[in-house]
Amino acid sequence: MSVKNKDTLPSRSGHPLRLKNYLGGMVDSVFLSIPRIFKPLLPKNAIDRQLFEKELDFYIDNGFVNNPASFFTFPEKIPAYTVPETGPYHGGNHELISFQSAYQTISPLVRKRFERFEQNKTGYIIRWTHGDAGRKTVLCLHGFMLGDPRQAAKMFQVRRLFSLGLDVALFITPFHWLRAPESSFMRGIFLQPQDPSMTCECFGQTMHDLYISFRILQDLGSGDIGLIGASLGGYSAGLFIGLSNLPSFAALIVPAVNMSRPFGPDTASYPFEMDQELLKKASMVWELHSPLHFKPQIAKDSVLIIASQGDRLCPFEHVLSLCEKWQWPEHQFLTGGHWLIFNNHLRGKAWYTFLREKDFIA
Repeated sequence: MSVKNKDTLPSRSGHPLRLKNYLGGMVDSVFLSIPRIFKPLLPKNAIDRQLFEKELDFYIDNGFVNNPASFFTFPEKIPAYTVPETGPYHGGNHELISFQSAYQTISPLVRKRFERFEQNKTGYIIRWTHGDAGRKTVLCLHGFMLGDPRQAAKMFQVRRLFSLGLDVALFITPFHWLRAPESSFMRGIFLQPQDPSMTCECFGQTMHDLYISFRILQDLGSGDIGLIGASLGGYSAGLFIGLSNLPSFAALIVPAVNMSRPFGPDTASYPFEMDQELLKKASMVWELHSPLHFKPQIAKDSVLIIASQGDRLCPFEHVLSLCEKWQWPEHQFLTGGHWLIFNNHLRGKAWYTFLREKDFIA
């Protein structure tokens, strides 16, 4: 399944293939139009230009833009955690695990508005476990504005993975599900093109809490733990393996790679005049956490990338750039867009083949 160079990439010159990728992209365009419709109703960032630039300069002047790895922090000790909910699951158990996220924003300038969301200070892991120690585990990372365990269980086919002998867990990304703000108009707060500093700290907390989740699962007796992330979850999985060698593998499914398209700072509205110099600073901070700035801390053959050639939510050209930078790990390129995929069976085939290659399933 590995590809060594672009000469062996699937051709996009054929008319039927172009048409299918176009149709898949059109469906994506419908989804992209929804935020534009509701944009006038969303709360506006009341920050003035001087403070906005000062916040951006913090990440630039302290070297985080030039050395993105230096921005991220992992705790030395895992916090206390509880299992407030548990129940039966096909001969095993379904568990809700909670812990306190002690993440403190790297920038003191955004700390007050970041920490005003009390719900986000509690982290969650959902776990479907057979109940014995040492069992291999797949840790799932959901997409943007998703995270409901019922929806995630369908997306990642938890029941099938469980029946194949694996434990499965779901990491709840900050500001999602039980961590989301109460106001429905603020549910998309994790990604804010008009506030790159806040979004940067969201990814800082994501990496911090994902590391905690790994350690908690290990403390609970999990064996090897592999990552699978979809869309935003694929972005987080790619970023995490650029910072840590904890995962046994990482599968990035239709992953976001560079947030500048389609949701970059140049698409946002500001309460002040945005000149090119300030926009450049905003874009630098917005892209600070991109997986493109990192190389995997795990073996290349432990990485799988599955992407759609007509994807407009997570543009395919960014995926190609990531594959090239990472020296072409295992991958499968699909026909269609982010949601409408015409050969979706290849995604499952590539994923379960990968699990066998990594000795996670027989």
